[in-house]
Amino acid sequence: MNDAPPETRDFIRQIIADDLATGRHSLIVTRFPPEPNGYLHVGHAKSICLNFGVAAETGGRCFLRLDDTNPLKEDQAFVDAIIDQVRWLGFDWEDRLTHASDYFPRIHACAVELIEAGKAYVDSLTPEQMREYRGTLTAPGRESPHRSRSVGENLDLFARMRAGEFADGEHVLRAKIDMASPNINLRDPVLYRIRRATHQRTGDAWCIYPLYDFAHTISDALEGITHSLCTLEFEDHRPLYEWFLDHLQLPARPRQIEFSRLNLAFTITSKRKLAELIELRHVAGWDDPRLPTIAGMRRRGYPPEALRDFVSRVGVTKKEHMIQMSLLENCVREDLNIRSARAMAVLNPLKVVLTNYPADRTEVLPAANHPDRPDLGERQLPFGRELWIEQDDFMETAPKKFFRLQPGGEVRLRYGYIIQCVDLRKDADGRVTEVHCTYDPETRSGMSGAERKVKGTIHWVSAAHAVRAEVRLYDRLFGIARPEGQEADFKTFLHPESLRVEREAMLEPSLAAAAPGTVLQFERLGYFVADRVDQRPDRPVFNRVVTLRDSWARLEV
Repeated sequence: MNDAPPETRDFIRQIIADDLATGRHSLIVTRFPPEPNGYLHVGHAKSICLNFGVAAETGGRCFLRLDDTNPLKEDQAFVDAIIDQVRWLGFDWEDRLTHASDYFPRIHACAVELIEAGKAYVDSLTPEQMREYRGTLTAPGRESPHRSRSVGENLDLFARMRAGEFADGEHVLRAKIDMASPNINLRDPVLYRIRRATHQRTGDAWCIYPLYDFAHTISDALEGITHSLCTLEFEDHRPLYEWFLDHLQLPARPRQIEFSRLNLAFTITSKRKLAELIELRHVAGWDDPRLPTIAGMRRRGYPPEALRDFVSRVGVTKKEHMIQMSLLENCVREDLNIRSARAMAVLNPLKVVLTNYPADRTEVLPAANHPDRPDLGERQLPFGRELWIEQDDFMETAPKKFFRLQPGGEVRLRYGYIIQCVDLRKDADGRVTEVHCTYDPETRSGMSGAERKVKGTIHWVSAAHAVRAEVRLYDRLFGIARPEGQEADFKTFLHPESLRVEREAMLEPSLAAAAPGTVLQFERLGYFVADRVDQRPDRPVFNRVVTLRDSWARLEV
């Protein structure tokens, strides 16, 4: 008897499994079709993992298709970024990189086919009139007076639109469906518009461009897509998708299936709103580490493996719900805890002088690069009379359970000696500028005297050998879990402490050579990454990836 638990599948994977089992399909073909009008974000990561994932799991194929039908908003830089980000996430489309613009001639031919069948017409209403005629959710629309144009007249007008005889907005091509339909998407939707704009791939070859629903359906069919997986906002568009499939001679009939979006707390994913934050300089750009863009998360230091794990844990459902940021951060912590070497850094330095340590002496202390991974080896830490410790690791008047450094108190220096505070130095304002200590030479780590117990252990770096660095402490972009959908402007909820910069941090000397993108655990402080853009050997820049513990749990809803 097999006692193994039954395999669990989300509803999409179950549909696909059933289609394979019944012989409806022998090969699964999916696609990820982003529009190149901005950078991908965490919601796209879910779609990427789903589309590429189900194809890989079934021995199928997945296309990466750029939905480039709107040249006014699209740019080659976004195309390049999308390709790079999907590859960084760990997916390979092999020879299946396509563009909607690849199919412009076929899409145009489909439009002509609909006109010839009496299923499409050229409309000359103004945009304002079209909105008026469209009706509302509770009131049916009205037919355009141009709806009765003959097939010949429509073919002539559409050909002249293609030839560039008319101004932008003078005419559009519409499907002839049902202006009284309760589904507004079926009220004679626009198929083509006149738009004189240079396309990043086709240049000025076209002055008319297809609308998304039309181009997307045809592209899916031409690529032999079996399962067109999209988010729930396209559920109301499915009848239109199927109408096109019913009325066009296409080589395949894909099935559209919708799933819930990935809504992440304490952030936003709207491209328009993200662009607004960038334009107003609330953030530094599309790759700002506070943004939920894939570029931002990559620069933040999130491993692609952790992001894929996060998407897997979120799962695929039909129900919309808010995913807590702590789930993503825990995935990142778990991944980095295993893979990241350790190092020491002092973000807010306070000088310690070991008064009984020889001024001309420097020794080297061995330190493991990872407590559980001997394969990562060890590094050598220089140690001398003067050290840097964290300001927070010393209190002149300490509460009872403060187990770090205080007057008369002892602590252990990580990988080093036990020290005792014996004196202080202050500036004119009464701030402590130096802590004078003695060290016990018998208590070095690895010696017999190291067994002497003290309650606190703190990190440090040698003042004579420390590397000065800029450390950027990133936190959540918004101060509330749901910044969208509020009565106030979403920007009023920006977290004022989403970025704090320590410009005089002191790092152990080995970190000067850290390559951009290197992630380390700064002991006791969190995980940090050498910035992919600004890191320099003469002036290192590190970004905080994530803290060691979740400090926001009580605020999540």
